[in-house]
Amino acid sequence: MTAAPAPTVVLDAARWQARRRAHEERVDAWLTPHLERRRRGARHPVEDFLFTYYSHRPAQLRRWHPGAGALLRDADPAAFGREYRATAAGVTLDTEAVRARRAESIGWIRGLLAATAGRPAHLGCFGMHEWAMVYRQTQEEVRHNAWPLRLSPEATAAVVAERGVRCSHFDAYRFFTAPARPLNLLTPTRETQHAHEQPGCLHANMDCYKWAYKLSPLVPSELVADAFELAREIRTLDMRASPYDLEALGYAPLRVETAEGRHEYVRAQRSFARRAAPLRARLVAECDRLLGTTAPSRAD
Repeated sequence: MTAAPAPTVVLDAARWQARRRAHEERVDAWLTPHLERRRRGARHPVEDFLFTYYSHRPAQLRRWHPGAGALLRDADPAAFGREYRATAAGVTLDTEAVRARRAESIGWIRGLLAATAGRPAHLGCFGMHEWAMVYRQTQEEVRHNAWPLRLSPEATAAVVAERGVRCSHFDAYRFFTAPARPLNLLTPTRETQHAHEQPGCLHANMDCYKWAYKLSPLVPSELVADAFELAREIRTLDMRASPYDLEALGYAPLRVETAEGRHEYVRAQRSFARRAAPLRARLVAECDRLLGTTAPSRAD
C-alpha cells in the first residue's frame, strides 16, 4: 500500500472554526427534534430512523472532522479526539495510524460502492420491501405498530402477491417476514452484497450515509452530512410508499398499489439514484486517496 499523503490543506483558525460552526448548525436542525423526542420517550417512524437503524450516534454526527490531509492552525488535538496529533505546524489527523487499522474495511467499502455505481439502475421494485416486512402480520406484530396500516393485513398480502418482490438489498431483505422471503426474486446475503447492490435501490442510496460515517474521521464531516441529508429524504419516500398510514404525521401516502403511484415512485427513485451518484463517486475517490491508488487532490 502506498504511503498516505501528507497534509495538503492548511486551514487557519478562522476558516476551520467557521466550517465547524456551519456543520454543527446544519446537523443541529436534525438532531434537536430527535433528542427532544427521545427525552419524552416519543418515537417517530420517519425522522428517527437514521438514528436508530444506523449505529452513528447523534454526538458523532455533530462532531466536525476536516478529513485526512488537513492541517488546523491554532487547534487543540484534545478537542477533536484521540486520533489527532499536534505538530509544529498545527493539528492533524494521524491518517497513517487510522488508515492502517481500517485498510481492509476501506477496501471493502470501496469495492461495494464501485460495484454499485457500475451497474444500471433497476427501478421495478416499487417499494415492496416495506410491504414484505409486514406480510402476513397482524397490526400488533408489525414493526411500527403504533401506526395503522392503510390496508387490512389480507389486502396488504394481496398487493405483495400481485406485485411480487424484487429486493436486491440484504439489509432490507433480512427484515422480511418468514412467509415473504420465498416470494423475493433474489436471496441476497452479506456475502453476495457486492454482486447484488444497484444504484436504483433506495436502501443502497441511503447507505451512502453508512459508508460515509464508517470512513469518518478520514473523510470530511460535510460529506457525512450530505449523505445523511439525502438518506433523510429517501426515508420519507420509503415510508410514504410503505403500507403504513402516516397522514397524521403529515406524510401523504404514495399508493404504490396503484399504477399512478408506481409511476410516481419510479420518478422519485430515478431522481434519488441521480443524486446519490455523485455522493458515491466522492466516497470512492476518498477511498482511493486513502488507499494510495490516486494522486492526492483536495479542495478546501
